[in-house]
Amino acid sequence: MKNNPEKIYEVDLYEPLVKYFTKLGYEVKGEVKHCDLTAVKDDELIIVEMKRHLSVELLVQATKRQRLTELVYIAVPKPKFSLFSRKWKDICHLVRRLECGLLLVSLQQGGTVTEVFAPASFDRAKSMQRGKQKRQRVLREIAGRSGDFNVGGSSQTKIMTAYKENSLQIAFWLERLGPSTPKALRQSGTGEKTQAILQKNYDDWFVKIRRGVYGISEKGKQALIEYPELTEHYRQLAAERTHSHDGRTPDIKG
Repeated sequence: MKNNPEKIYEVDLYEPLVKYFTKLGYEVKGEVKHCDLTAVKDDELIIVEMKRHLSVELLVQATKRQRLTELVYIAVPKPKFSLFSRKWKDICHLVRRLECGLLLVSLQQGGTVTEVFAPASFDRAKSMQRGKQKRQRVLREIAGRSGDFNVGGSSQTKIMTAYKENSLQIAFWLERLGPSTPKALRQSGTGEKTQAILQKNYDDWFVKIRRGVYGISEKGKQALIEYPELTEHYRQLAAERTHSHDGRTPDIKG
């Protein structure tokens, strides 16, 4: 018995789904061998698993039903958040990845059922092709980091990115050399993005001394203290660089 008229129950989804599949010519039955809803037409068997919310439990149930038929749907109430949101797109991707179909039931509209998509084989090669550029960005980010300075799963801490690491490297050399040109810094190994990083100065680690010459700010000096492992890493590289020049520090002030 429903004590709260505002609350949606799983049984509320059943009648709209029965009407939906019956209208399509299926014979519909509920609770058949632990399946929430079955719909049969000729030799075609559809199984629908229903829940008030899309959950891991629902996904597990749906994938188990795939042992019985390829035509498995997940049915949930139409969500209150936007169907154009990143959250919804991610949900749809997951359900497609599991090769299930997705049905939305709008109880506020008299029990309207909308098929978002039907069960279908997931084309993993096509999916990876779409993500090719993102894959390249991940690989570039990995290549741009000199070590592992982040803890996986962190959400409330600052993340050390390849860009920030490059910025810290520039700050290190500015403190070591004093005011320098981008060309001089590149000669010390700060990379091709040196000038762009100095000009954008996202973290306010640098100060422009005069045209084409930059120095390190107090924030930049503080950053070197906050990241001692990286600072030590650059110090060791500097020592190796000096040693490779037979103890002579090259003229790198531009």
